[in-house]
Amino acid sequence: MPPKGEKRKQQIIDTAKDMFITRGFQSTHIGQVCEELDIARGTVYQYFSNKKEILYAILDTVAETIEDILDPDDLKEFLRMKPENDVMVKFIDNRIASCLSVISDEPIVIRLIYRDIAGIDEEVSEKVSEFLEKITMVISKEIEILRNNHIFKNEIEPDIAASMLVGGVMMIVYQYSNKNKDYLDKAVTKAMSVLYLHGVYESAS
Repeated sequence: MPPKGEKRKQQIIDTAKDMFITRGFQSTHIGQVCEELDIARGTVYQYFSNKKEILYAILDTVAETIEDILDPDDLKEFLRMKPENDVMVKFIDNRIASCLSVISDEPIVIRLIYRDIAGIDEEVSEKVSEFLEKITMVISKEIEILRNNHIFKNEIEPDIAASMLVGGVMMIVYQYSNKNKDYLDKAVTKAMSVLYLHGVYESAS
């Protein structure tokens, strides 16, 4: 897609998601998005058939970005270098923090997960569930690699650990966003690192 087209598509997404949060999903209509951007309906329909597709585009982008951050090939390459423990912990912490940053940039995702947006139907809820399953699977694969390389404890069950991590992250983001706080400040990031170090790392004492 040409740069101008990508810019317009992003403008539509950004405008629509703000309306989804402030007005509710059911009360937001394509016509309102067009009016806000001063564009014709046909412009929106060049990119999206309906408002649900806009919502799904947001979820897909977040999932794809997390997949890129937690690229298993990057992790395996890093581990082949046999890094020192402190370097390894910093590397993993940065990957987790980056995922948190992706989620924090899209507060609508957290609100969708907690059904905190009016007018969400079962089809959208199912799509949100699929999104959660996808990112949990990506994180589970990361944990499995770390466990198999004796970095995480052998008794760690990747699927369960990933579900707990995702659930914890979502709760932190939701609580902090409701308090208008930056959950990625140093204190919170450090707390999460300590939790990992003393909970799942093989070298934890």
